Amino acid sequence: MNKKTNRPSLLRLAAAVFLGFIVGFILFFISAMIIGSVNHLMGMNISIGMDIAENILSAVLLVIFVAGSIALFCWKVWTTPATEVEDENPVPEE
Repeated sequence: MNKKTNRPSLLRLAAAVFLGFIVGFILFFISAMIIGSVNHLMGMNISIGMDIAENILSAVLLVIFVAGSIALFCWKVWTTPATEVEDENPVPEE
């Protein structure tokens, strides 16, 4: 399975970008909620919240998660070969 693969199709790359975007946002919201709850419980003054327009730290964290997720999914698409559908009923030659 270590053979070179061809370039992936554009549809697979577009799906990887879309999925990376969604997963990046979800990871950002989960991390912002965890940081916010730790901030509230411990009385710290960590300025990361779910409102990305309010401070630059939240926007940077969002960009890191989205870019990392997109890069991870694109790398996975690039290194994984596409599945090939085998014909169950081949036509016999006459």
